[in-house]
Amino acid sequence: MKLIIAIIKPHKMDDVHEALLDIGIQGVTITEVKGFGRQKGHTELYRGAEYVVDFLPKLKIEVAVADDRADATIDAISKAAQTGKIGDGKIFLMELQQAIRVRTGETGEDAL
Repeated sequence: MKLIIAIIKPHKMDDVHEALLDIGIQGVTITEVKGFGRQKGHTELYRGAEYVVDFLPKLKIEVAVADDRADATIDAISKAAQTGKIGDGKIFLMELQQAIRVRTGETGEDAL
């Protein structure tokens, strides 16, 4: 099993959600986060004063999938989240040792 973690722009969430539903992904966890990458934030103008926004709003998406579905999931997220501009985000892939469904006690891929 694999755990896919994607950091994306907030306005791309609907597109990513639709893409995941299209390939049959049933469970997703979404967290509102802030951070910066190579862009290192940006400056904004508020009431005539310029200020630096160091941490930009992003969404963190976590999806646990079977090994054979990881590539399709990454591809769906990547295509749906891409704008071609700086700050599109990143996708991380990790090995998932175990999954347990609390309600039924199912384990492994059955719990996904």
